[in-house]
Amino acid sequence: MTAKELKRLRRSDLMEMLLELSKENLLLREQLYEAEQKLLERQIAIHQTGSLAEASLRLNRLFEAAQAACEQYALNVRLRCDELEATTRRRCEDMIAWLEDARLTEGDDQ
Repeated sequence: MTAKELKRLRRSDLMEMLLELSKENLLLREQLYEAEQKLLERQIAIHQTGSLAEASLRLNRLFEAAQAACEQYALNVRLRCDELEATTRRRCEDMIAWLEDARLTEGDDQ
């Protein structure tokens, strides 16, 4: 509407137009607020996604380190068992040899 057309309107018509424009303005402000809130939520979601990805990477590194530690522990246990088995085998062989010597010596005495 041009300025000339506005000048021709009655005061009540102008007030009605002003009221309608105020309602439209209020509605647009509410829509803007809602859009800003949605944008903020998306920004938070994007930030959290980044944080989750970082946390996931940290957890993966932690699990890899834990897996490596478990493998190292298992290897150490296997090596220790092998050592104990070898020591036990030597002791048994020594005991058998000692018993055989004792038996032979006892046989010589008779």
